[in-house]
Amino acid sequence: MSHSTVPRTRAEADATKKTPAASGDATGPRGKQRDPGRPSLRLRFRRDRLLLLMTLPAVLLVLLFNYVPILGNVVAFQEYDPYLSDNGIVSILHSPWVGLENFQRIFADSAFWNAVRNTLVLFLLQLVLYFPIPIALALLINSVVRPRVRAISQAILYLPHFFSWVLVIAVFQQLLGGAGLLSQLLRDHGYDGLSVMTDPDTFKFLITAQSVWKDAGWGIIVFLAALASVSPDLYEAAAMDGANRWRRMWHVTLPALRPVIALLLVLRVGDALTVGFEQILLQRDAVGPGAAEVLDTFVWWNGVRNQDFGYAAAAGLVKGVISLGLVLVANKVAHLMGEQGVYKK
Repeated sequence: MSHSTVPRTRAEADATKKTPAASGDATGPRGKQRDPGRPSLRLRFRRDRLLLLMTLPAVLLVLLFNYVPILGNVVAFQEYDPYLSDNGIVSILHSPWVGLENFQRIFADSAFWNAVRNTLVLFLLQLVLYFPIPIALALLINSVVRPRVRAISQAILYLPHFFSWVLVIAVFQQLLGGAGLLSQLLRDHGYDGLSVMTDPDTFKFLITAQSVWKDAGWGIIVFLAALASVSPDLYEAAAMDGANRWRRMWHVTLPALRPVIALLLVLRVGDALTVGFEQILLQRDAVGPGAAEVLDTFVWWNGVRNQDFGYAAAAGLVKGVISLGLVLVANKVAHLMGEQGVYKK
């Protein structure tokens, strides 16, 4: 045997073997390239079968309560009468079809467009005034050095989230109502009293203030979790380079929060047409539907109170389609900004 035909090392001997690509192992049944290091679907199913079984109840609940009711949107194209039968499905099957008549009524209804306008104004106010506050609170709490002070601050800020809207509105009524603390204080000093709770001009700012007081503390949880993942070495390196506290926040902290901010902003835009049904319904009569009617209360009033179920379902369907479009547009903007958003490209 000649010296040139004998591999000199084990690496050279291994290199003479066939590669997976040459033997056809890296291709699928239709010639598609498959990652050799990725297990097959069957192997992954066998490996993760216990995890899949654990998530199965949650998936079934989501399907039952979130996706199956979507089929009920068919009543938007009917003159639906729930009293035709004790069975809701039978009532749907026997209700007369009206085609797009309900949608034509919606687009010609000035009350619907008033609800759309109020909804969008409330969304913009809450986006500008409410959305940045949890970020600022998270940065403030994260800057607190003493763990005990930080824990107490978090508990105080979280607490209002667990109050019901009835209690929150009662607190604001005692402070800003016609017989509230502020009005009594003004009367004691010779001024006329005021009632912010019944003023249509300030109602949208009142709703935003209530949302901030109740839910801003709860909203900081996600941002604090993102801040906890930032390596302290980054802050130390920035400090060694001469960056003060504000520059460290601008160049280290905020970039760490940017993906979370983009994700929550996309979700918030998708939820733009839902601005607090219970909160507004409890105060609707105090200021009138002209200032307080939003899409959710519009659907409830026409569907539940006026028994016009097909008309209310059509309004809800229009709201859902617009919300889906807003999510897609906002997610596209997040992709253009270099963020992942709700889903990858």
